[in-house]
Amino acid sequence: MVGGFFSGVAMLARGFGFWGRRPGVMFLGLIPAAIVFLVVVAALVGLGFGLPSITDWLTPFADDWPDPWPGVVRGVLGAVVLAAAVVLAAVTFTAVTLAVGDPFYERIWRAVETELGGDVPEQGAGFWRAVGDSLALIGVGALIAMGVGLVGFVPLVGAVVGPVLGIVLSGRLLAAELVSRAFAARDLYGADRRRLLRGHRAAMFGFGVATQLCFMVPLGAVFTMPAAVAGSTMLARAALGAAKPDGPPPAAGATVTPPAPGPRT
Repeated sequence: MVGGFFSGVAMLARGFGFWGRRPGVMFLGLIPAAIVFLVVVAALVGLGFGLPSITDWLTPFADDWPDPWPGVVRGVLGAVVLAAAVVLAAVTFTAVTLAVGDPFYERIWRAVETELGGDVPEQGAGFWRAVGDSLALIGVGALIAMGVGLVGFVPLVGAVVGPVLGIVLSGRLLAAELVSRAFAARDLYGADRRRLLRGHRAAMFGFGVATQLCFMVPLGAVFTMPAAVAGSTMLARAALGAAKPDGPPPAAGATVTPPAPGPRT
């Protein structure tokens, strides 16, 4: 389990390493990420300025409480609202960036696939498939944000557990969305995809959490997005390479050797 988790983290690190091998292709991935990032940050800044008014509006019952309780309750509520908003912002950033930047990220995906060798699909899932997946991702992300908000109201521990839960759940969701391109290009969906990833759950978890934490660093989301696309392609190819046609997928934490690199295009 632990080894699988860190193998997922290592996949993201390998994605960053792709900057050194194909900087031109990776640089293209910065363009949609930067545009969407500015929009998301503007929305979060606006929320930050309006947060005192929002918490006051949500807690009229605390107006007559003695000090310092109104400030404490509103401070905790503000932290919960902000944590839920950050979770939703991270998921929305990924979803919208993947949809808007589909042509750019398909080039990164194809470059990684070609370097890994083996059979490479002629084309990816396509723009409209990316849009549909992005809308579904935003919907699930909204549910996670609501869950984080509710957990945040648990006395004493909610303000800490809520954000941690948000990182864990949204990270797992991001990983599932990012690896989907390699599977969709091979017409693998639903049960087939889950079967292939069954032995790589810990790696998916590690990859998603590492990606989410990088997204939380200032400007980290912009520079991490191309690396996340590259790393998730490597993770998906590891799952595809480990699957046996007539047998179950390998156990969690199993070491997978990717195919030998092919020629670059």
